[in-house]
Amino acid sequence: MFACRNGHTVNVRFVETSDRDNLRDYFRSLSLQSRHNRFMAALSELPAIELDRFIRSGEENLFTLIVTMAGTGSETIVGEARYAFHSGSLSVEFGFSVSDPWHGVGIGTALVNDLERRSFTLGAERIFGDALYSNTPIRRLARKCGYEAVANAADCKLIRFEKLLVGPQDIPSAF
Repeated sequence: MFACRNGHTVNVRFVETSDRDNLRDYFRSLSLQSRHNRFMAALSELPAIELDRFIRSGEENLFTLIVTMAGTGSETIVGEARYAFHSGSLSVEFGFSVSDPWHGVGIGTALVNDLERRSFTLGAERIFGDALYSNTPIRRLARKCGYEAVANAADCKLIRFEKLLVGPQDIPSAF
C-alpha cells in the first residue's frame, strides 16, 4: 500500500489473468500522448497479442505489475509496469505508465523504487529503460531517481536511463 500525495491509497501487485479486461480498459483510457510515450508508437489500443503477453506475467522472465485503487466494489488500475530480467547481463529492463489523472502524485517514483527493489532481489546489478527524448516527465523522474541518461547511438529519438543497483538499503521503500 502506498499513500499518494492526493490523499488516496493505492496498491501494487502482480497482474492476474482476471485483470485482462481492466488492463485493456486502462490502456484505452490513456491519452494519445501517454500511449505514445509508453509504447513509442501511436497506438489507439494495445493489440490483443501484446495484452496477452502482459497478462502472462512471470513467463520468460517478463513480469507485469499493476497499481490499483480500491473503489466501490472494484479495483481501478491507475498505473502499470512491465519488466524483464536478463540473466546473461544481470540487468532489468523496464517500462511503465501512469493514468493521466494520476500524474504528479508520486506513483511514478514509487513504481521506479519498487522496480529497483524487485530487480535487486532477482540478482540484477543494473536497471534501465528507454524513452522518447521528447518525454520530458520521464526525463525529470529519471534524474530525480538517480538515473544516468545515455544517448542512443542507433536512434536519436530515444534516450536510455540506467542505474547501477548497489543494495536494497540504498533504494527508498515505497509500497
